[in-house]
Amino acid sequence: MLNFLPDLHEGHAPITLQQLFGDALEAFDAWEDERAEPMVIFEDKIVPIGAVFDSMLDCTDLLPRTMADIVADCLARNPAAENADIATFGDAARLASALVEQRRLCGEAAIAAFLDHNRVDKRRPA
Repeated sequence: MLNFLPDLHEGHAPITLQQLFGDALEAFDAWEDERAEPMVIFEDKIVPIGAVFDSMLDCTDLLPRTMADIVADCLARNPAAENADIATFGDAARLASALVEQRRLCGEAAIAAFLDHNRVDKRRPA
């Protein structure tokens, strides 16, 4: 899959990528369990939020307060990340990427368990 997102420049993200990151955070915050990974739109292209977070992993720009509040809310719901120190976009992106991957794995495990439980031929292993 080609990446249509702008590149970082010496650790700095263009404002369009920072705004897209904020949209991805809001989509993550609204993500309901058992649903597919949310998407955001960048220049008329649909991009999964995980791709947005991955593009910001090495960003050294400071995270604005409004986005820091969204990240703090996500952390409050995830005890595994409660001691994380979030100061930059990169810090938030690493945490968000891990949380997206965790959601993906949980979703895939639930689908596999459902399919295994509802197999037509129960004699054959999955």
